[in-house]
Amino acid sequence: MPKLEEFQKWVKNNDLDIAYVSDFKNIEYFTGFSSDPIERVLGLFVFPNHEPFIFAPALEVEVIKEIGWPYPVYGYLDHEKPYDKIAQLIKEINPNPTKWGIEKDNLTIERFDQIKNHFSNVEVKSNLTDEINRLRLIKTPKEIEELKEAGKEADFALETAYNAVKVGKTEAEVAAELEYKLKKSGVMEMSFDTLIQAGAHAANPHGATDMNKIENNELVLFDLGTVHNGYISDVSRTIAVGKLNEKQQDIFDTCLKAQLKAQAAVKPGVKASEIDKIARDVIENAGYGEYFIHRAGHGMGLGEHEFPSIMEGNDLVLEEGMCFSIEPGIYIPDVAGVRIEDCVHVTQDGCEPFTNTTKELRYAKD
Repeated sequence: MPKLEEFQKWVKNNDLDIAYVSDFKNIEYFTGFSSDPIERVLGLFVFPNHEPFIFAPALEVEVIKEIGWPYPVYGYLDHEKPYDKIAQLIKEINPNPTKWGIEKDNLTIERFDQIKNHFSNVEVKSNLTDEINRLRLIKTPKEIEELKEAGKEADFALETAYNAVKVGKTEAEVAAELEYKLKKSGVMEMSFDTLIQAGAHAANPHGATDMNKIENNELVLFDLGTVHNGYISDVSRTIAVGKLNEKQQDIFDTCLKAQLKAQAAVKPGVKASEIDKIARDVIENAGYGEYFIHRAGHGMGLGEHEFPSIMEGNDLVLEEGMCFSIEPGIYIPDVAGVRIEDCVHVTQDGCEPFTNTTKELRYAKD
């Protein structure tokens, strides 16, 4: 587990007594164990000069052992007080750890208060989030291969969705048909709730698939992704049903131009903010600037929204191995919504997308 070893060295070099990793996705990254504990407690505890341990709900302990976790794992039952047990385990290693690292964007105040009830001299010396983001930022060749496989699944999902579109069908019916066929083919998990929005409904970029019926002469937006061995895909396309009017066509053409131009600019040495500006300038110059109301992209890997954000003000310099989405959108209330997205990985001299379904305007079959 080279990433965990690297993280442990960082804990030691930064003079921490203990690092408490509470985000289940980061625990998966370091250990290979994947589980959302929901309301239960799942934690990875890393020490500078002692082997780490996982603390988990009792129902997960055997699974953690089976995946090949080489260090101790401890469990608790639902009626037990988890932080009493955690404190006891920590004190066997270090009776009085004072210099802690925690994930400030994840660990709740209530749970950290329970830690402080057992260790009165706790001092938060480091926010682990920044270091873990750094570790996860550059994907390994193996991670990129997993993401490529997830991308192939997303391409299949898009084609399946396109074939399901018919005038009079609801968005929900198309989504249900898509996910049923994916499961029949062995793709068992979506990376987020499949989003299908038709006509003016697509002008709500964070809306949800519902019982809205697909009508003739409108655009239909798809945003979907799958999970392959823990790694996700994320892709958006917009297609036409029937004949588009001049306004609908112009919105689509502008969004496509923005996405293609931004993606073509991705390469090592370019700033994340520059990619956002390239996409935004195309849309603003076409007169739709006020309708592009989100960042141009986000990181992806084990999670669908990872570090970094591709947005104004983020001067992070792109490096080979970084993976993120490029997804400009135009959302005009009561008219239409268009978003076109590929996730890419930065290569030595450019970038490659994980999804390869055409972005040119396609028309649903009659």
